[in-house]
Amino acid sequence: MFKKTFLLAIPLAVALAACNNGNSAPTANHAGANHPSATEKVSILNVSYDPTRELYQEYNPVFQKYWLEKTGQTVDIQQSNGGSGKQALSVINGLQADVVTLALAGDIDSINKDKPLLKTDWQQALPDNSTPYTSTIVFLVRKGNPKNIRDWDDLVKGDTQVITPNPKTSGGARWNFLAAWAYAKQKNGGDDAAAQQFVTELYKRVPIMDTGARGSTITFTQRGLGDVLLAWENEAYLALKETGDQFEIVTPSLSILCEPPVAVVDAVADKKGTREVSTAYLEQLYTEDSQRIIAKHFYRPINPKVAEEFKHQFPTLQLVTINEHFGGWAKAQAQFFSDGAVFDQIYTKKKS
Repeated sequence: MFKKTFLLAIPLAVALAACNNGNSAPTANHAGANHPSATEKVSILNVSYDPTRELYQEYNPVFQKYWLEKTGQTVDIQQSNGGSGKQALSVINGLQADVVTLALAGDIDSINKDKPLLKTDWQQALPDNSTPYTSTIVFLVRKGNPKNIRDWDDLVKGDTQVITPNPKTSGGARWNFLAAWAYAKQKNGGDDAAAQQFVTELYKRVPIMDTGARGSTITFTQRGLGDVLLAWENEAYLALKETGDQFEIVTPSLSILCEPPVAVVDAVADKKGTREVSTAYLEQLYTEDSQRIIAKHFYRPINPKVAEEFKHQFPTLQLVTINEHFGGWAKAQAQFFSDGAVFDQIYTKKKS
């Protein structure tokens, strides 16, 4: 069943080709036109991270209907999915994304690495710091939970093997890492050395690191590797839905509030004349109907009314935040995931 639903990431070449096919955005003579004629067909590309495939597969037709009724214009929506860090790099390297819906704010900030492609205050463009849904990190274990995994400490007991993607390429992997760190630090009275010792032991038990969250899900659910998958909550519930009684979800006592934001890539939208439709595409994610689609796909909706409707779906747990506990993504990236930082030190030790 996963083989039909859990598609592999769209290769960069395919995504680029999709942007240049017969359904492409207005040609150069329309560049800069923010209000294309309703008789024209417009095309936008949403470059997203791994586990959003199913969400946008449902949302995109809903938006297309809305836009056609509002403007009389047909919009073709191209979709590219992969590890969040890799997706950001693809945009830096020229992938013409009209919008990005990535796993963390740091990946969207990084798009301005070589030249300004989007406004530096992009998070102020939409409500809730341009984050229309949230998630957290949970454990997916095999039916019956044979390793009796109940919390983070159980991941480093016995011969337990842990599946998690590579933090260098995956946004979800960075959330996984920080959730584990936060748990160990809190348990040890705020001691960073103890937290580093814990995550070092955890990553000794990771037999393979895929580039994205969906790849790790496939490794665990289809290839049968590992005893526990560190997963986005929505990804774990989707796996449960697709595989019946093969797996179970374990919600740890503490995790991290995952905030995957969205943004218009200003330079691309202005060049292609797609700013109006691209902005509307993201704004519509905040409507009640869209928020229910979001909840249906096991993301935590940001709308309080819809969140109340679906509260039975999401367990209550202690959630740390990136800003309060790690000083924001710029600081966390530099401390943990940049070249030579904590993760590289841990991984080098494992290889040695």
